[in-house]
Amino acid sequence: MTTSRGGSSLTRELATRMALKDTGTPITLTQPPLSPTIRLPFRGEGATGTFVHPGAACTQSWTQTRQGQKPVAMMAAVQASGNNKVDACGLPSSSTSALGNMAGVVTKMLSAVNRWIISSPLALSLFMVQILYVRDVVSAQPEGAVSWDSRHQPAIQSSGNCTSSLSRVPVLGPYICRDDPPPCIKLSLLLLCLTTLFLTFQSRRGKLRQKLGKPGLVLFIMTLFISTSYLLWATLLPGLAWGVQESQGQQTAPGATPVAYNNPQFTVPASADVGENIIPNIKDPLAVDPQVVCPGYLATNVQSNSRKGFKADLTLAGPPCNVYGTDIEDLTLEVTIQADDRILLQILPKYIGKNNETFFTLPEELVPRPQDEPDAESTNSKFQLDWSNNDTFGFLIRREDTKDVLFSTLGNKLIFEDQFIEFKTSMKDNYNLYGLGEVIHGFRLGNNLTRTLFAADVGDNIDANIYGSHPIYLDTRYFTKNAQGELEYVPDATDKNAEYVSYTHGVYLRNAHAQEVLLRPGSVTWRALGGNIDLYFYDGPSAVDVIQKYQHTAVGLPAMQQYWTLGYHQCRWGYENWTVLQEVVDNFAKFEIPLETIWADIDYMKGYRNFDNDPVRWSYEEGAKFLDKLHANGQHWVPIVDSAIYAPNPENASDAYPTYERGVAANAFLMNPDGSPYIGAVWPGYTVFPDWVGAVLNGTGTIDWWINELALWYKDIKYDGIWIDMSEVSSFCVGSCGTGNLTLNPVHPSFELPGEPGNLVLRYPEGFERTNASEASSASSALYTQTHRPAAPTPTTTATTTTSYFRSTPTPGVRNLDHPPYAINNFHGDIRVHAVAPNATSQGGYLQYDFHNLFGHQILNATYAALLKVFPGKRPFIIGRSTFAGSGKWAGHWGGDNESLWAYMFFSIPQALSMSIFGIPMFGPDTCGFGGNTNYELCSRWMQLSAFFPFYRNHNILGADSQEPYIWSSVIEATKTAMNVRFELLPYMYTLMMGASYKGETVMRALAWEFPNEPWLADADRQFLLGGGVLVTPCLEQGATTVDGVFPGIKKDGTGEVWYDWYNLTEVAGPHVQGIAPGQNVTIAAPLGTIPVYQRGGYIIATHDPAMTTAESRKKPWGLRVPLDVNGQAKGTLYLDDGVSLEPEEVTWVNIEATDKGVTASAEGNYVDGNPLGHVTVMGLQEGPEKVVVNGIELEAGEFWEYNGERKTMRLFDLEGVLSKTGGVWSFERDLEITWE
Repeated sequence: MTTSRGGSSLTRELATRMALKDTGTPITLTQPPLSPTIRLPFRGEGATGTFVHPGAACTQSWTQTRQGQKPVAMMAAVQASGNNKVDACGLPSSSTSALGNMAGVVTKMLSAVNRWIISSPLALSLFMVQILYVRDVVSAQPEGAVSWDSRHQPAIQSSGNCTSSLSRVPVLGPYICRDDPPPCIKLSLLLLCLTTLFLTFQSRRGKLRQKLGKPGLVLFIMTLFISTSYLLWATLLPGLAWGVQESQGQQTAPGATPVAYNNPQFTVPASADVGENIIPNIKDPLAVDPQVVCPGYLATNVQSNSRKGFKADLTLAGPPCNVYGTDIEDLTLEVTIQADDRILLQILPKYIGKNNETFFTLPEELVPRPQDEPDAESTNSKFQLDWSNNDTFGFLIRREDTKDVLFSTLGNKLIFEDQFIEFKTSMKDNYNLYGLGEVIHGFRLGNNLTRTLFAADVGDNIDANIYGSHPIYLDTRYFTKNAQGELEYVPDATDKNAEYVSYTHGVYLRNAHAQEVLLRPGSVTWRALGGNIDLYFYDGPSAVDVIQKYQHTAVGLPAMQQYWTLGYHQCRWGYENWTVLQEVVDNFAKFEIPLETIWADIDYMKGYRNFDNDPVRWSYEEGAKFLDKLHANGQHWVPIVDSAIYAPNPENASDAYPTYERGVAANAFLMNPDGSPYIGAVWPGYTVFPDWVGAVLNGTGTIDWWINELALWYKDIKYDGIWIDMSEVSSFCVGSCGTGNLTLNPVHPSFELPGEPGNLVLRYPEGFERTNASEASSASSALYTQTHRPAAPTPTTTATTTTSYFRSTPTPGVRNLDHPPYAINNFHGDIRVHAVAPNATSQGGYLQYDFHNLFGHQILNATYAALLKVFPGKRPFIIGRSTFAGSGKWAGHWGGDNESLWAYMFFSIPQALSMSIFGIPMFGPDTCGFGGNTNYELCSRWMQLSAFFPFYRNHNILGADSQEPYIWSSVIEATKTAMNVRFELLPYMYTLMMGASYKGETVMRALAWEFPNEPWLADADRQFLLGGGVLVTPCLEQGATTVDGVFPGIKKDGTGEVWYDWYNLTEVAGPHVQGIAPGQNVTIAAPLGTIPVYQRGGYIIATHDPAMTTAESRKKPWGLRVPLDVNGQAKGTLYLDDGVSLEPEEVTWVNIEATDKGVTASAEGNYVDGNPLGHVTVMGLQEGPEKVVVNGIELEAGEFWEYNGERKTMRLFDLEGVLSKTGGVWSFERDLEITWE
């Protein structure tokens, strides 16, 4: 067992983080940083200056910029010697310019170094030799851009031959890389150095002083040293030595945009992203309960349609309450039997016009509605709907065959206002609900949770609203039969001796407004801030049935993925350039770890602008060479694309951005209500946002513009897929903060980024202190200091014990978009914070308030269309962050910004199972964790767990320890073990993905779905099934070497399931294994580096041998794993095509069957696979054969097959040569036939 990569180096790293040194006066970085604060280079343009931002308390800021880096604005705390007075910005009161600061520093540096020369000539020689020949203060940044990595260590930022690194020296100005000082300069410096040493020695002997006198000697030495210093600066830091001429871009890489350092860069004040202090309604002691004060409605004018349902008018049953909006007095109710197993109940305002249509209706162009089946009739419906006007209108829906009430609002009031809808259903005790995503929570939601559906740019905060909105839940109920054969609901079905039967139904609310769903004992309350009640009930009766019907009718079937996307993906925020990317790829090859796809976070962008590479670190020319090599090796590259578009500085011609200009010409961006551009702030600075709704509903050119930009970019850089981020949509300020401020662009965001002082990445996983005690102690101490920094001084105020909250009250007839009267439990509080404001307006007058949750959904739609153009006839590969109901038909999803903690490894399982409900099977988390530092134990376990997720990617944050699997030897071995299994399973996984895309089947499955009559599996989310045939039981606890798991389907009478160990092929649970009872938790050995995996009897899996890429693996011979069930039988299916085509013209389905006497396989289709059969393993064969025949050829025992009587397994091997004359094993001319006796 190896130690974490942090090891003893962590202490040195922390020391480096805590104490940076300048070339002159020591600079000590403490927590909190001392004043004044200097924000060192960021991105874009700028150098030094004093400026005032409208509404900003801080009126001056001394900043530099860098271009093309992730937004890391390094904070260096510089102690101003002899001047303790600071202004509002935390700068010395006399520091009005960078030149003044620099002059003071240089003067003190000269004075200190002169004293040093007189006392230590030998040290001076060593220093000069280091400067001349080691050159570790020379940056590798050819374009005058200071380049610091997240730990303020040298980041090799080379695009050419300039590859030296920058020491931890906070340089006080821009500079340009010299690959090597010219020989003449070196010689001059050496001669000056020797002359200085000679004169210094002579001065000590007194001879020089006698000739020059004391004043002359001092003047001579100062002149000599200043000349030497100037030559040094001229060589190493020409941007300082020669003024602004060179630093203004005279030395740039070919094609690079010159960088002007004489323009100041503005930092958006923190107050720009602060909204009102809002208390959520569910936590507000002053909140009004609408069930108490509102009158509800009465149904009148009922018009029945015996075949399809009925219609009715709903009228307020009393005076309007107007509690969280304006009551709608007249509503329309329509109940429609859409299919035998689906019913629609819709309630919406009776009077809707063009001016308020999207307040209350969700356009089908954006989110299609499930359609009626033409032959559906109420007489055949599996539902029964009743309604009542007792006190107020209410309805109930009952399952016809069980008479079980599924949904009932009887006794509860309906509230329908222009900004608030509420309906409440009674529920069974201890109900089992699943779905209502996206949320970091256990798979079973429980009855003490409020689910907020409002897309937000947040990390994976437990129980909070995060990226996606999926307003559907599954409700599973367990019954037993009484003596009369009638079903009786069992709220606590724990008796493992009883016989249970389960029923599952689904409830889908087609509404895109912000929502809350209150799960409470005995009830579920649904609230929305607009839209209507468009409620669909799915009968099931199993969870699998509900999921399939939901996808077929409501959201669409998932996009089929290319075969290579099932390989391993590597990413991180902080890969600095193509060279670093190549090093990562090479390291995977060096350690023989398969790598399919390397990713690029926003590091690659020029100024963080979409569709534009940094011309120095990520040039198109170097990228073409990198990608040619990568693609030739069967590997791929996927870059990130953000959701906002940089708005260039109109006063800086060099800041021009063609993507923006073309978007303006296409009317592609959101507006303010007055028609001016809505300008928020994201990574590149002040930005605009694509108007997807206006494009769909008003015919503007946003989607065509987006398609064109991706196509143009592909001409420059040959990406293989697209990663969409920040699509909730995120903005780093409240409202249109960039309006009138574009002349400040590019601006810096207001917050500290990971790796910056004040936000160093210091947290490690639980248990780190057990293996790295001293390092953990240092990190913990530093983290405590960092998180307990004293706040900035504030004026003294009178102490108070109460907190003042902003509460909005409704205005009759007017919607309050910014502050709806009902405050949802939004993670950010104010819904304007860290998001595009609700009043942002689309072409046609549509408001973000009504469509906020659809931004991420529609950008995936547009990206899918774009990749169809870029890759004609191929399946687009897209991974997106924000999703809505139906996003899976265009893209996959990753789990977002999780943490390197053991809990988040567990949460990835219920998150994946929920995504299966939502129709997004292509899902995976940031393996090993995104935020914080991981360690070898957590990463070993996580790399093995994620190997069984469809999307398998490792990704972590800027400033954290590297976590590629080759960092630790133990992780290398664990990864290879799991990847070997994954590669064997790739044909099986690909077949499952086709089943999802073609039929709506699930890939990752909850145990309760596959074994629906075992109620003890209702909340099982620490295990999962891959398809129906593979059970994964990961170890999810730190320090554990065993794991408890259940083997589902086991029966006392021996007629249940059989489970085989994946690795040793033996039966571990089933009729031949004693002591395992139904539902029993079994303790399983799981030492570090091992993940327990089991194959289910009766499920044949066709395999490929492992390789370094999926393309290489697909060329390997086929294998068959044949686990016999309790009856000695097994079946399997295999899907084959070219792995890339959107609509393959050639496909083949292979059906495989087995008994305890043989195996047969028949192929149907026209896709030709030429790979032979290499090996077959039969498990659970109770008696060994004497003769084995394959396609009429008898095999020699020991040479081609063997039987293990202890394990009850038979292996056939080295079959390639035996069957070589028949070509590929899946032949259309003859079936595969293996028999034994």
